[in-house]
Formats: sequence, C-alpha cells, structure tokens
Amino acid sequence: MLENIVLGGGFAFAAVVQPGPLQAYLLSQVAARGWRRTLPAALAPLLSDGPIALLVLLVLGQLSVAAQQILRAAGGALLLYLAWSAYRQWRRALQPADGDAGTPRTIVQAVLVNLLNPNPYLGWALVLGPNAVAAWHRAPADAVALIAAFYAVLIAGLAVFIVAAGSARFLGPAGQRLLLLLSAAALAVLGVYQLAASVWPAVRNGLW
Repeated sequence: MLENIVLGGGFAFAAVVQPGPLQAYLLSQVAARGWRRTLPAALAPLLSDGPIALLVLLVLGQLSVAAQQILRAAGGALLLYLAWSAYRQWRRALQPADGDAGTPRTIVQAVLVNLLNPNPYLGWALVLGPNAVAAWHRAPADAVALIAAFYAVLIAGLAVFIVAAGSARFLGPAGQRLLLLLSAAALAVLGVYQLAASVWPAVRNGLW
C-alpha cells in the first residue's frame, strides 16, 4: 500500500508545482479577489475529475492485461518526458504568470477551466487509471490509497499555493526554481518506477 501512497502523492506534488492552466487561473483570482475568496477553488480538481476518472476506468476495465501494461509503460514514458520538460524549464529563468483580470471568478468556472485542461485526461489515462486498476486487482484498499493520496496532496498543495500566492512572503524566483527542480526529480523517479512496474512483469509473464 505504501508504494501506492507514494506514487499518488508524488504525482500530485509534481502536478501542483508545475505551471499550468489551473495554476494560472488561481494566481489571477488571488490577484483580483485575495487568497481567502480563492481558497475554495482548490477543490476544483476533486469536482472536475469525477467524470474523467469514471470514463477512463470504465474503458480500462475492458482492456486486456497486456493493453493495460502498455498503457502503464506509456504513462512512465510520459512522466519521464514531463520530468525532462520541468528540468529544461528549471534551467531557464521563470516567467511571471499572466494575471488576466477577465478570468472566471467562481469555483464552478474553476471546474470548467480544469475540465478543458488536457492534463487530467492524460494523468488519468496514462498514470492514475492503469495504476489504480492494477492496484485494485491486488487489493481494493491499495487502489483507494492511491487515489486518496493523489487528491489529498493535490488539494492540500493547491491550497498552500493559493495562500502562498496571497502572502507577502510568496516564494521568489529561487524558491520557485527549487520547487520545479524537485518536481522534475519526483517525475523522473515515478517514471522509472512505472516503466519498471509495467515492462518487467509483462516480459516475465510473456505478455509482450
């Protein structure tokens, strides 16, 4: 169970600290409305990911074991690519986020922002979904631990991000670059782990 908690929590941490549409939206809301009014928007992924997760898990449940292992391997490759992208961004100077005053102002609209974000679809299709299905076959509690760890870290991380963005002590460029480097390292470790967890059992059992 511990490895599922580490996998879910590590993937969520990387998702929080990397720039994306949701983070840009949250920054714009903090600038326009303050962190207290923006804080409920940290729950947006929990509300928006339900339909995505249901669709992905239903589709994955119809796939053969070999196809599921291929998806897990693709997810590992995706994590390594994201690690490389984060590392490249760490080497460059970070650009300030765009604080568009015309962005949505309610949690419902924050959910829509996340629904239109391709990251949850990729995350569920290539990382969370295949690993949750594999964990469920071992023990349902492992799958629950994986998903619970992911959303606990994701929501808590977004909440910390919102509060920090509204604080006078918000991380400067050096702190942001450190988080990005930690994100790259976490993604690389998770990618290698997922590739090993998918390729080795498939080869050993003659699925590939």
